[in-house]
Amino acid sequence: MLTHLDGLNDSQQEAVTTIDGPLLVVAGAGSGKTKTLIHRMKHIVHSGIDPRHILAITFTNKAAREMNERFGLGERERYYSNTPFIGTFHSLGVKILQTEHDAINRPKHFTIFDREDTKRALKEAMRQTGYDPKQLDVNKVLAVLSRKKSASVSVKRFADELGGGNAYNRQFMEAVYEVWGAYERILEKEGALDFDDLLLKTAALLEANSEIRNKYQKIWSHIHIDEYQDTNAVQYTIAKLLAGNTAHICAVGDADQSIYSWRGADISNILNFERDFPQAKIVKLETNYRSTKNILGAAGSVIKNNKERIDKKLDTPNPEGDKLYLYGAYTESEEAKFVASESQKLIDEGVRPSEIAVLYRTNFQSRALEEAFLSAHIPYQLLGTKFFDRKEVKDVLSYIRAALNPDSNTDIARTINTPARGIGKVTLLKVLEGNEGDLAGKAQDAVKNFREILSDIKTQSETLPVSELVMFVFERSGIRDSFEELHDDEREERVMNVAELATLAQRYDHLPPLEAVSSFLMDVALQGDQDSLDETKDGVRLMTVHASKGLEFDVVFIVGLEEGLFPYKRPDDTGKDLEEERRLFYVAITRARKKVYLTYAMMRRVFGSTDMKDISSFINEIDQNLIEYSAVAAEPDSIDNKRKKGIESIFDIEF
Repeated sequence: MLTHLDGLNDSQQEAVTTIDGPLLVVAGAGSGKTKTLIHRMKHIVHSGIDPRHILAITFTNKAAREMNERFGLGERERYYSNTPFIGTFHSLGVKILQTEHDAINRPKHFTIFDREDTKRALKEAMRQTGYDPKQLDVNKVLAVLSRKKSASVSVKRFADELGGGNAYNRQFMEAVYEVWGAYERILEKEGALDFDDLLLKTAALLEANSEIRNKYQKIWSHIHIDEYQDTNAVQYTIAKLLAGNTAHICAVGDADQSIYSWRGADISNILNFERDFPQAKIVKLETNYRSTKNILGAAGSVIKNNKERIDKKLDTPNPEGDKLYLYGAYTESEEAKFVASESQKLIDEGVRPSEIAVLYRTNFQSRALEEAFLSAHIPYQLLGTKFFDRKEVKDVLSYIRAALNPDSNTDIARTINTPARGIGKVTLLKVLEGNEGDLAGKAQDAVKNFREILSDIKTQSETLPVSELVMFVFERSGIRDSFEELHDDEREERVMNVAELATLAQRYDHLPPLEAVSSFLMDVALQGDQDSLDETKDGVRLMTVHASKGLEFDVVFIVGLEEGLFPYKRPDDTGKDLEEERRLFYVAITRARKKVYLTYAMMRRVFGSTDMKDISSFINEIDQNLIEYSAVAAEPDSIDNKRKKGIESIFDIEF
C-alpha cells in the first residue's frame, strides 16, 4: 500500500483518493479531518500534480500552521514557490490583492487596518460628512459595515438597499451610507484596506476581472476548504469563483459545528453543497478518535435535537470513560472556586495544567474565574490577551508600515510624536493634509527629523533581516531612549516585549528583506484569538467556547450552564438561535478527550444586579445515565418538579 495511505480508515481513504470533481467530506468531531486533508494533498502530488496547483484554506492561523507542518512545510518551506498554498481566507486575500494591487488602486505594501484603526477612520469619515461621532455610534456603524461586507455587499450595492424599514432605521442607514462612502475615500487615500476588505475586494476582483480569475483558476486546480460550515457569503463566493467549471473542490466540515452566524457564517453553504455542485460525492467520517464513549454519547444526545444538520452516527474505539460531572453552585464565585479547586486536584493527580480548559459562553465570566485561580495560586492563561496589542509593539510595527507606505495617515499619526517631538495638533493636521510646506521653525525641523527617521527605516528594510529591522526601528525611532524615564520593572517589561517581537520576526529572516517584511506585517495583521495562546506556558486555559473551536484537551470545564446564559437568550430569539447555541454546546463537549465537568450557579451577578438562574435546558437533553451528580447539584427533573409544587425560592430545594 502507498505510504501516504497508511493509517487511514476506509472512509478516510475514500476521501483521500477522490481527487477529481466536487467532494464533500462530512467530518464529525475528532474524526481526523486534518489528517485526511493532509493525506489527500499528498495523494494529489503523488498522482503527478504539481504542488503549486494545490490550495488549502482554513479559518485560523493556528490551523494553517498545523497543516503546513503536517504537510512537511516548516517556517522556511511554506514560502517557497513550488509548494501548496495553505492559509486562511484572509491570507489568501492578501496574497491575491498584493499581487494585483494595481487593479484595486492600492500600493503593494498596503496597510491593513485593525479594529482601532478602522474606528478612527470612521470617526474622521463622520466629521467629513457632518455627523457627530458622539451621536452616531461608531461601533454600530462598524457592525453594519462588517456585516454587509461579510454578506458580499459593497458600498454601491448598499445604496440599492436603502429605503426600507421604519423611519429611524432608514435615517440611520442613510447616515451609514454617507459615512461608508467617506470611509472608502480615506482608505484609498491612505493606501489601506480593512480586515473585511481583504475578502470583499478579493471576491469583487475575481468576479469582475475574468483575466485575473482565469489566472488563479489555473494556478490552483485543486482546492480544499476546511470548516466549510463556517463560510460566509463572501468566502463562499471566493471558493466558487476559484473552483470554476472544473470544480476540483473538496469541502470539509460538519454542520453540527457551525457556530459563527453572528459574523455571517451560513450553514446552508454546507447543507446545499450538492445543489451547488450536482456531481458532488459525499464521504462521511464517523469515527471519533478523540473522546471517550460517554463524552461522545452525551454530545450526540444533545445535538440530535437540531433539525438543520447532516445526519451521521459517530462512534469511537476509545474506552467508556468517566461520566460527565455536574456541579451546582450558589453563586458564580463559588462556581469559580470549585473549578479552581478541582483543577488543583487534577494537577496533583498528574494532569498537566495546559491539558485543562475552562470554557465559558461570554467574556465577562472570566473575571470570577481569574480571581479564583489567582487566589489558589494555580497557573493559568487567559486566551485573548494579545501580545500585538501592547503599545510598544504596535508603535514599532507602525513605524515600519509608515516607512513602507508613507500615505498611511493612521501610522503617521501614531508615530510622528512617539516619542514626543513637540509636534502639536495643528502641525499634525498639516502633515496629514499634505501641507508640510506651510510649516516653519521648530515644527518644520521636527517633521523633517521624523521624515528622516522613516527614510532610514525604509532604506534598512531593503537590506536588513526583518528581526534586525525591528531592533533598528526600536533604536532609531527613539522609543528605546524614551523608556529610560520609566520605572525599572516597566522599562524591562517593555524592552523585553520588543525583543520578543524581534524573536518572532526571526522566522522570516531567510526570505529576501522586502518580502520578509511584507510577510511579517501580513501575519501580524491577521492574528486571531488562538494566536495569543502560548503553547510553552503550562497553565490552565481560560477561554470562550468560540475561541476553543479546533482545540482539544484532556479535561474540559463548561461553566455558566444556566438558561439565558448558555443557551444565551436574545430578546428576538428564533429557533435558529437555539440550534446554534446547541451546536456551541456540542463543540464545547467534544473538545474533551477524557473528562467533562458541567457547572452552573443558582445566582449570578450580571451588570450590577444579582439574578436567580434556572439550570440550562441543555443539561436535560443529555442522556441522564451519562451524568454524575455532585452532592450539591440537584437532578434537573427534581428541580423542575419542586418548582411545579409552588416552591418559589431555590434555597427551599434540598440537595
